[in-house]
Amino acid sequence: MARHDKSKSRVTPKGTTSTPPAGPEGAAIARAKQQQQFRGPSPRWVPAMMLVFFAVGVLAILLNYLEVLPGAASNWYLLGGLASVLAGIITATQYR
Repeated sequence: MARHDKSKSRVTPKGTTSTPPAGPEGAAIARAKQQQQFRGPSPRWVPAMMLVFFAVGVLAILLNYLEVLPGAASNWYLLGGLASVLAGIITATQYR
């Protein structure tokens, strides 16, 4: 097996950074990076809301199968529970 030549392993010189393309695409990329840098942590209500969505969804599904909810077991309760769990998952993806 041939020895690896470390002097030829870098494509760009050490210490350089890539520059965004010129024109409107480059400006849009630079703005997106700048906005991303200044986003702070999520408010404290985001994880609380995520947990509430999960709990309500799981509770609705369980209570439907135990037939505790008003009326008979219904697919609408299941759909509401699944929608609530999905809302919890979507909220979880927004947590920073």
